[in-house]
Amino acid sequence: MAIEELQLESRPPLTVEEFERLAETEGWDEDTRVELLDGEVVWMSPINDPHAACVKRLNQLFNRRYADQVLVSVQDPIRVEPYDEPQPDVALLRPRPDFYASATPTPPDVLLLVEVADTTLRTDLGRKARIYASGGVSEYWVVDLNNRVLYVHRAPAGGSYAERLVVGPGERVRAGFAPGIEVAIEEVTGVS
Repeated sequence: MAIEELQLESRPPLTVEEFERLAETEGWDEDTRVELLDGEVVWMSPINDPHAACVKRLNQLFNRRYADQVLVSVQDPIRVEPYDEPQPDVALLRPRPDFYASATPTPPDVLLLVEVADTTLRTDLGRKARIYASGGVSEYWVVDLNNRVLYVHRAPAGGSYAERLVVGPGERVRAGFAPGIEVAIEEVTGVS
């Protein structure tokens, strides 16, 4: 096999605008599970039952605890221009009267992003953490369902997070935007 055959086709990264036009021309709907990461269209993993249950649990938990402070967004896009439009599992957004009907939320709108990882831990802690930090998302959590821990990332700086901690069983965490409210890791993972 020739070396030339091993080289991948080189093309420029897609911008968010090109990605959205592609979605329209291809007829993608809400069941087409793709996101734009580093200018590349990435197919998302199927959602299994433990993952779906955790997202539902977080939705209920955040709506109960922070209802007056946030708008809870579940598996909706966040625009991190110019080459990223991920769809985090849960985003806590600054409330807006139009519920973001006029524009996709961007990092300044985000109070907290959460990804739930059962098969995507490496991507969530690596590529997505870099994208969110580069975009200026102030706080990013990764729920590791397999190890029953929560990775907390804060203080984005230079494409990474300056503050990272792991919250394990029996421990509690506070969201940076609402330090007066604590959440037990068991409330997040569903395992006591």
